[in-house]
Amino acid sequence: MAEVVLYHHAQGLTKGVEAFAAELRQAGHAVHVPDLYEGHTFDTLEEGIAYAMRTGFDTLMERGVTAAGGLADTLVYAGFSLGVMPAQRLAQTRARAKGALLFHSCFPVSEFGGAWPVGVPVQVHGMDADPFFAGEGDLDAARALVRRLLTAVIRPGCGQPAHAPGPRFPRRNRSRVRAWPTVTAGWWQAGLAAEPVRSGAGRPG
Repeated sequence: MAEVVLYHHAQGLTKGVEAFAAELRQAGHAVHVPDLYEGHTFDTLEEGIAYAMRTGFDTLMERGVTAAGGLADTLVYAGFSLGVMPAQRLAQTRARAKGALLFHSCFPVSEFGGAWPVGVPVQVHGMDADPFFAGEGDLDAARALVRRLLTAVIRPGCGQPAHAPGPRFPRRNRSRVRAWPTVTAGWWQAGLAAEPVRSGAGRPG
């Protein structure tokens, strides 16, 4: 089983994020959920983004890095949109990382040093009709990354299931978009194993 650091989205450490973490714990994983917002949660994406902008995205990323500093290095790093900032940075730059799960955002590897570390698996999950993930560079960055590594799971559509952990994060002053896949604990386990690249995959069972 994995030890995971899971970073929340732009509305903060909401009940949905906590529920997702609880599902992974039920599958036997050890899960840490840092609160980058220091206790603040927001009912709307706009309020969450306003807080993030006031705080500063660099500050939020450094909070994520600091939160992982006291943990073992053999971690899997996972992030939901805003949380992809620290998750991808740590998976890409921290020695002995075990893997990464990046949900609805992906940075070019050059953002954090220019090369993905050898032997560190990664999955990027997104939706092909999300105008921001597909149209603002995230999808291209994800495809460039996984061509050399593991798995991209790109789903058709742009809707958000009612049980999803929350909205995506507008990395470049993005407007409201709802685009979350369902991820089960069993699928998480599969995500740590080598799989063929899939495009347009359906919702996991």
